[in-house]
Amino acid sequence: MAIEKIIVLGSDLNFRSHLENYLRRCRYDVASAATLANARDYVSKDNFDLIFMDLHLPDGDGTDLLKELQARPQKPLAVITATAGGVESAVECIKNGAFDYLIRPFSVEQVAVTLRKAEEFIRLVRVNRLLSQETDESEHTLLGNSPDMESLHQLIRKVARTHATVLIQGESGTGKEAIARALYRQSSRARAPFIKVNCAAIPENLVESEFFGHEKGAFTGAVNKREGRFELAHGGTILLDEISEIPLTVQAKLLRVLQEREFERVGGNRTIKVDVRVIATTNRNLEESVARKEFRQDLFFRLNVVPIHVTPLRVRPEDILLLKREFMQRFSRRHGITTKGFTEEARRILMSHSWPGNVRELQNVIERAVILCGDNGFLEPRHFGLTPIIQESQRVTGPAALTLISATETSAGGFPSLAEIEKRHIFAALNHCRGNRTHAAKLLDVSIRTLRNKLHEYNGTTPAAQPEKAAEET
Repeated sequence: MAIEKIIVLGSDLNFRSHLENYLRRCRYDVASAATLANARDYVSKDNFDLIFMDLHLPDGDGTDLLKELQARPQKPLAVITATAGGVESAVECIKNGAFDYLIRPFSVEQVAVTLRKAEEFIRLVRVNRLLSQETDESEHTLLGNSPDMESLHQLIRKVARTHATVLIQGESGTGKEAIARALYRQSSRARAPFIKVNCAAIPENLVESEFFGHEKGAFTGAVNKREGRFELAHGGTILLDEISEIPLTVQAKLLRVLQEREFERVGGNRTIKVDVRVIATTNRNLEESVARKEFRQDLFFRLNVVPIHVTPLRVRPEDILLLKREFMQRFSRRHGITTKGFTEEARRILMSHSWPGNVRELQNVIERAVILCGDNGFLEPRHFGLTPIIQESQRVTGPAALTLISATETSAGGFPSLAEIEKRHIFAALNHCRGNRTHAAKLLDVSIRTLRNKLHEYNGTTPAAQPEKAAEET
């Protein structure tokens, strides 16, 4: 519920009792105030969502309180009630911040309409505040005309019209979020909120609060009540990005939400019911995570109602032709740079690269090339900044590769253990990712918790090439 706590402010006892009884029957928490002083005391101690206030009160005018509320960061909506007054009075109250104006006597039907409008308004404000942080929608357009992408588009059209939970699995950068947004846009919930949660970016101790919200005083720093992402997504769709990164303790509570569509906020005892479609993504093989006891099997089954597997870019080269042209045009417009196309050598390089970062890597490479291209407007290989590709004929495999490793290590006094190789490999990944543990964990295909545990085992041991302290994940 967007509205939970309401103050009824008025000197008329009959008016207050009648309105309070109705609101309590509607399952709102109601506080009764006969004077401005009583109301000020309530709002100073707790967060209220709505105030029904009489315009004329024994110790002042309702507009006085209206003006004071405007300066509060968590200000409740105010509905003015008056027994008399004309259009001028109503306009003056609206100018001072009133949400609505009701003339007494009014019916419960009028109150119901006001409550419904207030609920929708509060939810819209909270969702818009969250969505204002989102990136340009064009960044999430699902592009591709390969057979794999054609099949994917058909599957999206079929699944989108249902309310089924969807699990999207694929390598980093393959466009999993774009698929989730396509499912949302083509669904019957397209006019309702689409709320994204990046599970890998939330500190473990805050995941539950981020998902389900918290009450005021639930923990240190919880100075106000806060709605969680599931609550904000009510009626719409929630995307749980990188679902494999959430702690096991929260996985159990998430399972309940998927089964019952209800939860309690952190520090609260009110059961909140939501109507939400859940889409989850991961770049890991969740079945392997289940086998390693890093992910609950029952949660995996609950998420895996409709599985979607996204193929990497290297196995659908047809899409590279379409994507490189689309990205060149997009970034040319964005940066105000005139481009004419790709040189023949540039096209060959793009088609032969393995694209470990998939569509995201291709997008970044093309943007870099657009920015660095010369006055002639053609994008050349030197603009890409790609690491030279080792041709298959140059690769060292089998016994020859073992001989190289053996010669290098034995010259230093002995062959390394598997544990030592693993340790060096982890530090090499951290170096490659400039100390970012989240990115390194993805590169190594392990969970962030596994990486933290490994680093803890090493007691902070750092080889010469490793920064003094690995930067925390962002």
